[in-house]
Amino acid sequence: MTDPNAIQPSELDQLPDRDPEETAEWQASLDAVATAAGPHRAAYLMRRTLERAEGAGIALPKLLETDYVNSIPTAAEPEVPGDEAMEQRITAWNRWNAAAMVTRGSKYGVGGHIATFASAAWLYETGFNHFFKGKEADGSGDQLYIQGHASPGIYARAFLDGRLTEEQLDNFRRESGGNGLPSYPHPRRLPWLWEFPTVSMGLGPLSAIYQARFNRYLTNRGIKDTSASHVWAFLGDGEMDEPESTAALALAAREELDNLTFVINCNLQRLDGPVRANFKIVQELEAQFRGAGWNVIKTLWGTAWDELFQLDTTGALVRRLRQVPDAQIQTYQTRDAAYIRQDFFGGDPALAEMAKLLSDDKILECFHLSRGGHEARKVYAAYKAAVEHKGAPTVILAQTVKGHTLGEGFASKNANHQMKKLTVDEFKNMRDLLGLPIKDSDFVDGVVPYGHPGAESPEVRYLQERRAALGGPAPARRVHPVAPLPAPAEKAFASFDKGSGSQNVATTMAFVRLVKDLVRDKETGKRWVPIVPDEARTFGMESLFPSLGIYSPKGQTYEPVDRDQLMYYKEARNGQILNEGITEAGSMADFIAASTSYATHGETMIPFYIFYSMFGWQRTADQMWQLGDQLGRGFLVGATAGRTTLTGEGLQHADGHSPVIAATNPAALTYDPAFAYEVAAIVKEGLRRMYGEAAPGEDQNVFYYLTVYNEPLPQPAKPSVEGIDEGIVKGLYRFNTAASAGITPPADAPRIQLLGSGTAIHWALKAQQLLAEEWGVAADVWSATSWSELRRDALEADEAGLRGEERVPFVRQALQGAEGPVLAVSDYMRQVPDQIAQWVEQDWSSLGADGFGLSDTREAARRHFGVDAESIVVAALAQLAKRGEVKATAVKEARAKYGL
Repeated sequence: MTDPNAIQPSELDQLPDRDPEETAEWQASLDAVATAAGPHRAAYLMRRTLERAEGAGIALPKLLETDYVNSIPTAAEPEVPGDEAMEQRITAWNRWNAAAMVTRGSKYGVGGHIATFASAAWLYETGFNHFFKGKEADGSGDQLYIQGHASPGIYARAFLDGRLTEEQLDNFRRESGGNGLPSYPHPRRLPWLWEFPTVSMGLGPLSAIYQARFNRYLTNRGIKDTSASHVWAFLGDGEMDEPESTAALALAAREELDNLTFVINCNLQRLDGPVRANFKIVQELEAQFRGAGWNVIKTLWGTAWDELFQLDTTGALVRRLRQVPDAQIQTYQTRDAAYIRQDFFGGDPALAEMAKLLSDDKILECFHLSRGGHEARKVYAAYKAAVEHKGAPTVILAQTVKGHTLGEGFASKNANHQMKKLTVDEFKNMRDLLGLPIKDSDFVDGVVPYGHPGAESPEVRYLQERRAALGGPAPARRVHPVAPLPAPAEKAFASFDKGSGSQNVATTMAFVRLVKDLVRDKETGKRWVPIVPDEARTFGMESLFPSLGIYSPKGQTYEPVDRDQLMYYKEARNGQILNEGITEAGSMADFIAASTSYATHGETMIPFYIFYSMFGWQRTADQMWQLGDQLGRGFLVGATAGRTTLTGEGLQHADGHSPVIAATNPAALTYDPAFAYEVAAIVKEGLRRMYGEAAPGEDQNVFYYLTVYNEPLPQPAKPSVEGIDEGIVKGLYRFNTAASAGITPPADAPRIQLLGSGTAIHWALKAQQLLAEEWGVAADVWSATSWSELRRDALEADEAGLRGEERVPFVRQALQGAEGPVLAVSDYMRQVPDQIAQWVEQDWSSLGADGFGLSDTREAARRHFGVDAESIVVAALAQLAKRGEVKATAVKEARAKYGL
């Protein structure tokens, strides 16, 4: 009974009812239907009415969930062009070879996945035959994000196409010999085939959204027309649990990215069992995507179900399909007709009557085999609707059976993700099911053979003709022959060589000023892509707003509140800055798309992504591995760097370890510059290496990570030191000696070498003075611009030595002849400078900011961590006391003198 005190819906409506009598008639009609035909009929009419309103553009809240049926009725499905029987044979060969490849590899214990491609084969094959544009198509072709566990099926297709050999298939997951295939889509391992790494789950969908967005960015900025390119992302329904998978759905809808389609393979299984055992993942995803503003197409049931839906005159079947949880759908896949009759049909009289009209074979066909994702006709209809839909991205929810065609031992079994092989008998059953001309005698010594109809067979000719019509092979990665970018004018870099005089300048500000000069360059300025996660003002970048503009596909539809100010907030359709809001993951996805544009689109772009250093590598290091895998190039800039430089922010903001994490990435060149002229020299070298004329044997597929600080200090002029440019790039040079610093200790004074990086060099310079003036010690100060590059060079020297080649590490060359012990200091963990300890011939010690950060002044924080100038002095005296070069009492005296 209705609660008379409850607030009625009409009372919540802010608009007055202009015709209460008409409203009452509508409500009475609904009550009458519910009474006469039941609540299900009333609900049906309401859903259909809301759908009609939505289609007519009437402003109403959208339905978040529709019936558990196909979005495209059978009668509305278009004819599939081409030869369906031929495509069936091609798919059968690919299914066979994918399973054979993984099974043959299992004897080496390298693993592999069979069941995923078995479920998704038609999702890929329909796209390859009719939709996915290759590199010779208009624009840049399509961008394909392949579900990683389906890679055997993609390799099988490339084998049929003649792009891979049997030997390569046999080396699946065995790459060390040089002729193998990577386990998953890895561009760095197979750069002519794969474009996008996707196996760190959740990063593929996130990257696909920002790739589609970056395509529009290139078009709107007039750099390249990418309007013919479409981004396809193939995902698993279990993968959608990763938060990154859905993190940017609203962005895609907000910017109307109708150049993007997600295809979610809803086989209802993740790695250990059902995705939503007690619920329905398809319905959950539909609500999530529709709520975010996406166009949703459900492709759930195959043609065998058409007869059942035609018999469903009461809606009982549709209601039952909405009720059955996913795990029970999986159970039906493995049970006989009698069980299904009882469990699925038996609880409703209308369904029980329907079941009487169905044979056991019909029931098994529907519940064991017939899924929308397994039929080219259903998939084609969904894809065609997706590419023709305008104004929003599309997600296709395609229901499949994990392990389809692999036999009863695989289909829908909870363990099938971990099952790596079929027996010979299972292969023979699969052969018979697929109708392949493979003889029993082809199984030599129990080894399953690969199958191929022949290079001139109708199947191969058809496959190649279809790909030629669509613009060439796919997937494919192609680095277009583009001329190296010209170097920017030397003036932009040289202006930092004279220093800042008495003006205090933080290295963050120096970097931003350098970029401001570089984006004005006539040749390369337009190719810079500034990326920032809503912290531009923190980094002093607001001056770029009016000159470069903030990218927005809608331009600026409002008058900014600061329009009368010089540095007003300017959005523009051709804006150059990507200001992403508070999303480091989205900003990194931007960076990856821009940094690989040289291959994806044949357009070289120069991204720099500037961020709070603590929230770069710590938060998005997985994407930085993705970046390295995808062969990206550009500049990552960790601003407000260091553990003690960011005053007041405390434990979670104080970065003391990003260079440690960065050092683990082989593609990252990590620098911790101390001075503005070092920043300029590193950026200049980075532009040459990544975008200019590469030296012989030099890997251009790297990216630079620079730490810059928010501590304003006078920037010195670039010293006139021999080899300084080489030292800056390689990681170490002597900034000054005691004598060149104007310090005149006695000729027989004890000597020590102070190595500092980033802001720590200023503490070392102060310690240099204290050591001379108060303790009679002569110290030289070195700028260590890159501990990790010094280590990388030393490791290469060690490897050369094992090959019988003589090579001295650069750090040892640089420090050769330097007197006294070495004391290294950093605003990071001691682990950062300690990377090079084993290659330093002198006695070694280090200071660093180990532990959690804390809120306080810079001076107090540095004293707390024992890295300030006075602490350096004490540590230096301790080193010299060990060598007997100063009195042991000097250490105690210094501690007392400085209050340590």
